[in-house]
Amino acid sequence: MSDETPGRGSKRASGEREAEILALLQQAEGALTPGEVAERLGGELTYSSVVTILTRMHAKQLLNRTRRGRAYAYAPVTDDPGFAARRMRTVLEERPDREAVLARFADSLSDTDADLLRQLLGPDPDPDR
Repeated sequence: MSDETPGRGSKRASGEREAEILALLQQAEGALTPGEVAERLGGELTYSSVVTILTRMHAKQLLNRTRRGRAYAYAPVTDDPGFAARRMRTVLEERPDREAVLARFADSLSDTDADLLRQLLGPDPDPDR
């Protein structure tokens, strides 16, 4: 079985395609229709494949969509740091012992990252604790 499709690029895992399309949408000046996404991918995917991927990404709440004529135009719900934060929050929410997970995470931070996190969390309201 070949990894090549005539007239198309090599096959990739759906997660790779989603990541590629998400990166393309994040770099775009605004929302893109499936036709615009397919065009920017250089013909690597058929129009219907792009529609399928965009629809699945929208169902996963990775993309917003708005009507543009007879099609939808898609845009990411957040930027790259926002998606990373969502993944971190999802992992935390999936674990029964949040305190243990957060403690291990905090213990693994470099001094620089720990200082940055403290700064982002704001001043301690009870410094005598």
